Amino acid sequence: MEKKSVNDNSTVNRQNGNNGKNCNNRQNGNNGKNFTHEKKNTREKKCANEKKCINEKKCGSCKYLHLTYKEQLKKKEEFVKKELEKCPDLKGRFKPIIGMENPWNYRNKVTAVFDRDRKGNPISGVYQEGTHRVIPVERCLIEDELADKIIGTIRGMLRSFKIKVYDEDTGYGLLRYVLVRRGFATGEVMVVMVTASPIFPSKRNFTNALLKAHPEITTVVQNVNNRTDSLILGDKQQILYGKGYIEDVLCGCRFRISPASFYQINPVQTEKLYTKAVELAGLSGKETVIDAYCGIGTIGMIASKHAQNVISVEMNPDAVRDAIVNAKVNGIKNVRFYRADAGQFLTQMAAEGAKVDVLLMDPPRNGSTEEFLRSAALLGAGKIVYISCNPVTLGRDLGVLKKLGYRAEECWMVDMFPWTGHVETAVLLVRKP
Repeated sequence: MEKKSVNDNSTVNRQNGNNGKNCNNRQNGNNGKNFTHEKKNTREKKCANEKKCINEKKCGSCKYLHLTYKEQLKKKEEFVKKELEKCPDLKGRFKPIIGMENPWNYRNKVTAVFDRDRKGNPISGVYQEGTHRVIPVERCLIEDELADKIIGTIRGMLRSFKIKVYDEDTGYGLLRYVLVRRGFATGEVMVVMVTASPIFPSKRNFTNALLKAHPEITTVVQNVNNRTDSLILGDKQQILYGKGYIEDVLCGCRFRISPASFYQINPVQTEKLYTKAVELAGLSGKETVIDAYCGIGTIGMIASKHAQNVISVEMNPDAVRDAIVNAKVNGIKNVRFYRADAGQFLTQMAAEGAKVDVLLMDPPRNGSTEEFLRSAALLGAGKIVYISCNPVTLGRDLGVLKKLGYRAEECWMVDMFPWTGHVETAVLLVRKP
C-alpha cells in the first residue's frame, strides 16, 4: 500500500520486487500438457502483455507486470498466507482475494517530483528506489490518465513562465512537486503545486493558463515546503483557485478531501474493503464503535449507519477538520471526532473505565503498538476488525492480540494496488469467552 504517514505526506518512490513464476503442473497424460488450460493461459498472458511500461525496471513499483492478473492475485494470496502462518487460528479461514474487473489507471492521487535532465530540461516522475535520482514518467499504467496529462502540461509550461525546478543539492529553484487528486465519483480535480518559496511569480497567469488547458480542474493550491527532509507537503498553503479541496463519494457518503488528508487511492476497491469490514463487525445498531486511525472519517461514517454511536480518532488536524465537515454534510450525528494519538486516546479511555463493543482499526504500514492493543483489550471490545496494508506487521499484532484473549476468525484480502507487491487485508478477531 501507499505509505500512510501522519499527514499522508510520504516520499515519492516505489518499491522494487523480484520476478516470480507460476508453473503449471503436468497432468492428464497428454504429453504433460493440459491443452484447454494452456490456451486460456496464453490468452491471459497476451492480454496482460498488451500493457507495456517503459519504466518498469527503473521505477520498480509494479513488480507483477510480467504476470497475468490471475497469476498476480495468486501470488498475493500466497504472500499473505505465508506471513500469517504463525497465526494458527486463521488456518483454513482465508477467503479468496477480491480482485478488480479493470486493474489499470486506478490511482486517484498522483505525485510527481520535478527535476532537470542533463541538458537542463525540466522532467517529472518518481525517485528511483533507494536514491534521489528522478526517473522521468510521462504516463503510468496505474495512475489516473487525466492526472498524468495535467502534470505533463505543467512540465511544458515551466519554460514559458520562467519557473525553475528545485535543486536538492543547491537549494535553488522553485517547483518541487506537483500533486493531483481526483474524485472519481464527482469528477472534481485538485492540483497542488509544492514550491520551495511562497514567492510564486506570475502565479495568477500560470493558474489561468493551466485552467485554460484543463477546464476539468476545480481547485489549485500552492503548498510551501522549504524543509530539507523527504516529506512532500509543507505546513503552509494558499488557495490559487477554487475551494481548496475536492469531494468524492464512497459507499453512499460524500467526503471532503484536503491536500494533506489521507484518502485511499483506489476507490473501487476501497468500497469493497470497507463494505466487508463493516459486514465483519456484525453491527446491530446498539453498539459503541471506535474507529481508530480514522483519517477523514470514511469507515467510521459508513459504520455509523449500523451502530448506536462511533468514536473516531485521528492525529492529522486537516483530516479531523475534513471529517467533522463530512459528518455534517452527510447528516450523521452519532459520530464524534477526536484529534489525538490513537494509542494514548485508548489508554486514557481504559483508565477512565470506558467500555466499547467493536474496534475498527486501520493503522499505517508499521502497524499498531502494544500499548494500543492492550488498551483495546481493557476497553472490552468484543470484536476487532483489523484492516492492514502490511501482512508482516499484521502478523505481529495478531500475535499480541492472541495473548490478550482474542481469536482470529477469518481473513479477507482485497487487491487494492494491482501490479504492485502490496495487498490489503481485513481480519475479524473475537474475544474469547
